[in-house]
Amino acid sequence: MKRTVYSKDHDAFRMMIREFIAKEVVPHYEEWEAQGTVPRELFRKLGALGVTGFGIPEEYGGPGEVGYKYQAIITEESARAAVMLGHYGLSTGMVLPYLLTLATEDQKQRWFPGLVSGDITLCIAMTEPGTGSDLAGIRTSAKLSQDGDHYVLNGAKTFISGARNSELCVVVARTSPATPEDRRGGLSLLVVPTDSDGFAYGRKLDKIGLRSSDTNELSFTDIRVPVENLLGEEGKGFSYLGQNLPRERISVGVDATARAAAAIELAKAYVKERNVFGKPVASFQNTKFVLAECATEVEAAQALVDKGMELEESGELTPADAAKIKLFTTEVCGRVVDKCLQLHGGYGYMLEYPIARLYADVRVNRIYGGSSEVMKTIIAKDLGL
Repeated sequence: MKRTVYSKDHDAFRMMIREFIAKEVVPHYEEWEAQGTVPRELFRKLGALGVTGFGIPEEYGGPGEVGYKYQAIITEESARAAVMLGHYGLSTGMVLPYLLTLATEDQKQRWFPGLVSGDITLCIAMTEPGTGSDLAGIRTSAKLSQDGDHYVLNGAKTFISGARNSELCVVVARTSPATPEDRRGGLSLLVVPTDSDGFAYGRKLDKIGLRSSDTNELSFTDIRVPVENLLGEEGKGFSYLGQNLPRERISVGVDATARAAAAIELAKAYVKERNVFGKPVASFQNTKFVLAECATEVEAAQALVDKGMELEESGELTPADAAKIKLFTTEVCGRVVDKCLQLHGGYGYMLEYPIARLYADVRVNRIYGGSSEVMKTIIAKDLGL
């Protein structure tokens, strides 16, 4: 089906991003995966391209208000090439919005120019050992000093993406105890420089996919965080996190749909050139039927995503909308990539073929940003159940 969500300006932007990925990413990607991270310089190149500061006002060097669709294009083009730009999408699309809505004037002046240039990237530390989706169970503490000058941060986090390539980490910490009546209260957001005394990297976790983006354990030992680095109001961290979750979840949906579409293209190319019993694999009815099923599912997912992008740009995307998008698209992606790998036969299991990398990369889409089970809970609640 013809997509109608993009304009000519979007199309021109897409070609610029496609050329950048072909020149600056694809030739080096195998090496980056082996290293387990992209080079820090990649973010400065993205900054020079003008895509690291979406939404940052012009007075700080940014492009001003930019619709979400431009970020979606970068996601789609990365998927098309079967690559990732490290934790770029997380920094720009998921963490930066917290600063855009909550940062004080002083904080904007300190951080925004570096974010625009790519000299500063962001990560966010929410998940703790034993505390996954239950953010109310966070134990990392930030106690205000007696003179009110700084917080003393202690605790540990896990599954933190991009921390080794970030200068600033938004840490979710408990600044006051939870109560039986309100387990979600008392959480605050602190912006912590990753070179702070007491900020330590633990294990660099060895994932089955997304291997070009580092994922880490972090520990905080008596870190002195200036009160000027409190993001928003103290104690309102949980509500702030909830406000940005729809954007995070539609971003996962965009990625899942684009990678499913990429898998179909990879499978089409393979079955046309691969011969079995003297005939191209593409000539068998089963191959045609499987790809027809995949194409239809991806079209349905794309329609849902495109509607979600329109709602996101108009400010009307609800948590339930985003949950439906994430649930449907990630489940579709899992099915489609699996079927496309099957059409590759044994070669589909070999990492030299991009379909194998896609297979490993997309599995986490049904887990992070809220698992499929969490999405179903949100949707059921919206149904009044």
